[in-house]
Amino acid sequence: MASGAFLPAMLRALGEDEALALHVSDQRQAVPLASPLAVGALAHDAVATATLMALALGTTEIPDAVLSPRRIAASYRSDQLFRLNGEPPAAWAPRSGFFATADGWVRTHANYPHHDSALRTLLGLESDATPEDLARALSEWSGVELETRAAEVGAIVGAYRSADTWAKHPQAKAVAAAPLIEVTTDTVGTSQHPQPISTGFPAPLQGIRVLDLTRVIAGPVATRTLALLGADVLRIDNPRRPEIAWQHLDTGQGKHSGLLDFAAADDLRTFHELLAGADVVVTGYRPDALTRFGLDDDVLAASHPGLIRGRISAWGTRGPWAHRRGFDSIVQTVSGIAAISSPEGSHHGARPGALPAQALDHTAGYLLASGIMSALRRRACSGAGGGINVSLARIAQELLAAGTTAVGEDTGPPTDHTVHAETTSGDLECAASVFTQPELPDRYPTVGRAWGIDPARWTS
Repeated sequence: MASGAFLPAMLRALGEDEALALHVSDQRQAVPLASPLAVGALAHDAVATATLMALALGTTEIPDAVLSPRRIAASYRSDQLFRLNGEPPAAWAPRSGFFATADGWVRTHANYPHHDSALRTLLGLESDATPEDLARALSEWSGVELETRAAEVGAIVGAYRSADTWAKHPQAKAVAAAPLIEVTTDTVGTSQHPQPISTGFPAPLQGIRVLDLTRVIAGPVATRTLALLGADVLRIDNPRRPEIAWQHLDTGQGKHSGLLDFAAADDLRTFHELLAGADVVVTGYRPDALTRFGLDDDVLAASHPGLIRGRISAWGTRGPWAHRRGFDSIVQTVSGIAAISSPEGSHHGARPGALPAQALDHTAGYLLASGIMSALRRRACSGAGGGINVSLARIAQELLAAGTTAVGEDTGPPTDHTVHAETTSGDLECAASVFTQPELPDRYPTVGRAWGIDPARWTS
């Protein structure tokens, strides 16, 4: 058995035995994710980590991990495989994408209406502005100036940089100094109702309750993984910020989805009641977004002993950008990944490229799920809760540090690993579960459950 390039570091960051990597056969090169960066290896080892942590929930005698390289690639490219009533989704809004500036390029992210509105307001554009209108407006700015102003007004823009330029940035230095996965163990108290691990295979997390306050890809992938393993996952969203319907269907398998407005006293009270019965809470908001509701990490640790707190962020927990918004595509752009991925080469003026999948998001999701499983195992012994923080920028740092490799042929997302189902949302096709381990479930408990349709209460 041979370990993957990233796997020992992932296990070490979790505080787990690196020797677990010996249970993983090296199939990194077989993952069909063509890129000059080692994306296939990154995906392989993130899924291997999640597989090992899931196995560790149910046995101390870890069997050899069984992975499917093509199934891993299908899961990572799920947005490209998704079909609703036979139609692919419009993955990017018209005002999302790469645009030329006065001195280079930027990438915008305007998929959500409030981000689109903030971008248009910044540039003085009307709601019917075309991509061509946006391009003309952006061409008058410098990339870094626009990036800075956008952050101030709540718009999402990333300035295109080389990896060398990014490495000198204060935020890059802060990210590089952070562990790949930040793990903390609480000392303020122990759980009043510690949940034993586990109930055995194939659902080792049965009885575990997870509150999911995340959206887009990374957080939902983490909580979808926990739901697959038997956890009762309840996603809570603000009714004033609707989720993109197809996006929820792509990553909402196995979960219930309810709506609460924390600005309403009754809804906030309901959420705190849910917290009192939760084992895990996963958040994807900027730190200050939850503080005013009494939901920052220190308060949660003190108020709910034994609670495991998972957090996904774009830029990490330290540095000048720690409170900034961000998405996978933006992190790829500013970190130099887009420059390395350019199909036109590295010459001046070359159009930026992208990874073949939202690989930072998916990797972050599997690593966060791994950290939560590891923390639940520790809690079963000690009763102590803790925190697990994973950032897209730190994963980008790990990927860049691995260097470049030969680029294989992009064969597209594997279509032989999909799930078809007639659902209340329509005729659905989505990527299959990433697990192929005999001891673990390989089918989602539910698919096609629409966003926001469930009561905000536990089902078990």
